[in-house]
Order: sequence, then C-alpha cells, then structure tokens
Amino acid sequence: MLLYVMLLMVVGVPLFFMELAAGQSIRQGSIGVWKHISPRLAGIGYSSCMVCFFVALYYNVIIAWSLFYLGNSFQYPLPWEQCPVDHSTNTTVKECAGSSPTSYFWFRKALDIADSIDDSGDFNPIMTGCLLAAWAIVCLAMIKGIKSSAKVMYFSSVFPYLVLFIFLIRGLMLDGAVDGIKYMFYPKLEIWGSVQVWRQAATQVFFALGLGYGSVIAYSSYNPVNNNCHRDAFMVSTINFMTSVLASLVVFVVLGFRAKSIALNCVVNNLGVMSELAAVPGSSPHWWPWFNMSDPSSVALEDYRQWYSHYGAQVGPNITDCNPENEMKKGVEGTGLAFIAFTEAMALFPASPFWSALFFLMLLNLGLSTMFGTMQGILTPLMDNFSFLGHHKTMLTVCSCALGFLIGLLFTQRSGNYFVTMFDDYSATLPLIIVVIFETASVAWVYGADRFLDDIEVMLKWRPPSIYKYMWKYVCLLSMVGLLAASLLRMVFKRPTYTAWDHSTASESTLEYPGWALAVLSMLILAASMPVPVGYLLSFISGGRGPPDQDSVADAHRERYTKCESSDETAQSNGPMNDLDVMARAAFLPLGHDHYSLLPQLEDGEEEEDTVV
Repeated sequence: MLLYVMLLMVVGVPLFFMELAAGQSIRQGSIGVWKHISPRLAGIGYSSCMVCFFVALYYNVIIAWSLFYLGNSFQYPLPWEQCPVDHSTNTTVKECAGSSPTSYFWFRKALDIADSIDDSGDFNPIMTGCLLAAWAIVCLAMIKGIKSSAKVMYFSSVFPYLVLFIFLIRGLMLDGAVDGIKYMFYPKLEIWGSVQVWRQAATQVFFALGLGYGSVIAYSSYNPVNNNCHRDAFMVSTINFMTSVLASLVVFVVLGFRAKSIALNCVVNNLGVMSELAAVPGSSPHWWPWFNMSDPSSVALEDYRQWYSHYGAQVGPNITDCNPENEMKKGVEGTGLAFIAFTEAMALFPASPFWSALFFLMLLNLGLSTMFGTMQGILTPLMDNFSFLGHHKTMLTVCSCALGFLIGLLFTQRSGNYFVTMFDDYSATLPLIIVVIFETASVAWVYGADRFLDDIEVMLKWRPPSIYKYMWKYVCLLSMVGLLAASLLRMVFKRPTYTAWDHSTASESTLEYPGWALAVLSMLILAASMPVPVGYLLSFISGGRGPPDQDSVADAHRERYTKCESSDETAQSNGPMNDLDVMARAAFLPLGHDHYSLLPQLEDGEEEEDTVV
C-alpha cells in the first residue's frame, strides 16, 4: 500500500495531469498529440495504440471468464462448492480431492487447462462462445462512440461502488475479517527490494489512471478548452486511490474470512488425527493438548496455535500449524484472486448464489468500463489521423472487434491461460513503461517543460506550480528509466517463468518459458515499442521538421471544429490580436481559446460520408 501511494504521488499524478492537459489543448488522440509536438514523435501514439490493442486482446478474455462464472452462479449449490464424484469408481475425483473444489472448477471445468504452455490442445468451445459474447458487447457499446459509451459508463462506474459497499458491510460481520484488515495494513518492507514488486506497483498505477494507453488523451480531447484539468487530475487520482482502498478492504476482509475458515478446518482435521493416536493403547505422551479433543468445533484457533507453539516440534509431520496468515498469502494476486480465492470464500456465505452473481456482475461491469476506455484509446487516434477511417467509424469498430476475437482464440485453447499471463506480464507492462518514458521526455525535453506550462497557463488562465517542471524533467523520467533498466536486467539474468497447473499432483508449479515462448514475448515487447524509433526514422528520412504550421493544424481540426458566428463578430470588432492571442496561436494551443466550439455529434446510426474535393 505504501509503495503504491508513493508511486501514485511521485509518478502517477504529474503524468496524469500532463496527459490530460496535452489531450485537452491539442484536441486530438494519442497519435495526433505527439505528431503535433513533433512529426518525429508520432510513433509514440502508435505505440500507445499497440499497447491498448494487446491489453484489449487478453482483457476481454477475463470478461469472458466473468460471463462464464456469472452464468454458473444461478444454481444451488454452486458448482464449485463440492468436488464431483467419479461414477466409475464412486469416489471423489482425484484431481479435486488433491486440491480444492474451487481450484478444480477453475482449472478443469472452466479452462480445461494443459500442464504446460507447450501443450496447446483443442479450443474450449464454451470459453470461445463467452469470448464471442464479450466482443459483441464491446462492439455494440463502441459503435455509437463517446456519446453513448459515456452513458453506459455512468452505470458501469456507479454500480461497482454499490456492490463493494455491500460486500464490505457483509464481510465485516464475518469471523476473521479483522485479521484480514490487519494483514492488509501491516507494513512489509522486505518486499521493497524486489524489482517485480516495484514493476507491479508501477503497472497498477498506470493501469488505474490509464497512463500510456492513450485513452486519457482521447477522452480529454473532448473536454472544453478552458476546463480545469489540473483539478480533474487531483480529483480523479484521489477518487482512484479511495476506490483502491475500498476494493482492498473488501478483498482482505473476504480473504481473512476464508483464511480463518481454512484454519479452523485444519484444526478439526489435526484433532481427528490426534484422536486416532490417542485410541492406541498405552499412548499418553506428555504433549497431549489440554483442551477437549472429542469436540473439535469447540476448540479455539488461538488455543490450538498456542499448544502447537510449545509442542509442535515433538508431534509427527501430519500435525501442522494452522496459521491463517499462510492461507492469506495464497492465491491473492492475478486470476487466482477472483476465480479461486474469492469464489471459495463466497461458497461459504449464506445464500452463496446471490453473492456470487453480484460479485461477477460487478466484475463484468468493471471489465467492460475498462474495455471502453481501452478501445477508445485505439479508435480515436486512428479516426483523427486517417480521414477514411474517421468517415467509417462503424466499420472500423466492427473490424477491430472481429480482429480482436480472431486473435483472442489463442486464449481459448487449453494453454490459453498461460498466454494470458504472458501478455499481461510482457506485452503491456514493459512497453507501457517505454511509452510513458518517451511521452515524458517529449514534453519535458523536446517541447520544453516551461513552454508546456506557458501553454497550460493560456488554456486555464493561471499557471500551475513550477514543481511540475522538475517532476517531469527529472523525478518521473529517472524513476521510469530506472524501473525499466532493472526490469530488463532481471529478464536477462533470470529467465522468465510462469505458473502452470499439474493435474497429476493437483498443484501449481513454476516453469521456465521454452525458447519459442521467449521469442514470442520478445516480439510482443518489440512490436509495442518499435513504432517510436521507426516513426522517428521515417520522419527523418522524409525531412520532417518541427511542429506543423497553423494552417495544417486548422485543416486537421476542420472536421471536428467550426467557428461560432458570435465569435467571428467579436474577433472582427476587436481589431488586432492582443498579446494573449498571439501567445495562444504561437504556442501549444493550435486554436485560440474562445474562437472554436465542438460540432454537434452525429445522431445514432448516422455516419459521415466521404467528400470529394
């Protein structure tokens, strides 16, 4: 938590403000913004689009999983509450008996997962259908553009808060909730030395605020020119932080209840073993517990652990220390949190189908709202910079979603979960850091931090604090460069690994990526990062020099902006432009501050048509 807060304040807020201001002033998507600063930097926008596309590919798979679990929540008992029975032997399925009902349902019923990434296997027909449904939902929501997707996001943004508060209130009534909260806030300074932890914390900040994806720039380009984006940056960051705290409280309250339940079951099992030993004639060792073993449910967990701390070394290996903290460390990140740990805890709730349906409906809403922003980060830059695509928005949206579904079939095969992990760890994380580094360097050093602050002053009518200049030029940039260097060195000296499910032992194991998988993940990183140097070289070869002139900028915006009649009259009556007008036209703002207004958006179902000049 402390690491996340520190990175949010030092890196997240300054860069979020930078992207908001850039998109609001230039009024273009991620490609147009960086092309305006310098034609040689257009590759940054294309890199953002690539990162958004990679994220959309695997993130929609998570939405498909949520749809699958949501559909299975409308039955009692829940299908992951009990292990199935092998009817040929009339015994519990071995793989489920060796793990847990929730783990078995996730790995075998939902994913039908292979033992390694080398075993691709067949496609999972149910997950393929869920993936198709997920892409269809996203496509239909995006076809009408920012106007309609904003309406959808009102519900998808408010509903999760309602569900989180309901879960928090219900969770605080559960046994073990306080232990989970203590575990959440207990400082673990030893993990600060791990590069992986720093990278995950930075990725969480980027993902939560949308940094580097281009979606912040795309959405802010629709803001009024004089909107107070500085206030918005702090307000959104604060709300985001409070949301993270609320969600974390819910997670650790539920995990605390789950850990306490598992620990109590552990006590019951261990006392059963000791009762069998006590039945052996002549066995009365001095380490027999003082509490009543004939009624295991009446034994408090604290009493058992106190006894174990004194005599644990003298008992056999079958008697274990039932420590709830050890259980809270298991399955608390990645897909294991939502689809194993949380489902196991909800199976213990009274009226478990209701809580399960509510949880996965919330997860579906969160996933869709994230997908809307991610798709906006892909579609808006393309439509802004390619007039043909801008005139055929519906066709572009349908084709993009169809391509995403076809490539996403990679994740619906038996080894698909391992590819999701690969994309999550390497196609978004490292390229995202690289994109943010180039964005910060472009504004702070290529364009100039002082010049950028001058332009914001023209736009907002007041100048932001000068500390932003030093944050952009030194603190944010050096922090990201250091994190990137440490991550790359870790990849070089420690071969990347992934967690695989071994059905024979019914447990997870850590495996190294094979050679071909290393080549794939390297290509993913290069594919998302190469547009920056390639764009620079192409612009250098074609002789691109500096920002475009005002005429070309006005032409670029002509399809989206038009002069208002009242503004025309005002401009004519004022005669020569004053110093403020000259600064606005000569600096970052391509269009004065009062002379342009947004064209009305197209009505539902309308499309622009090509114009022949």
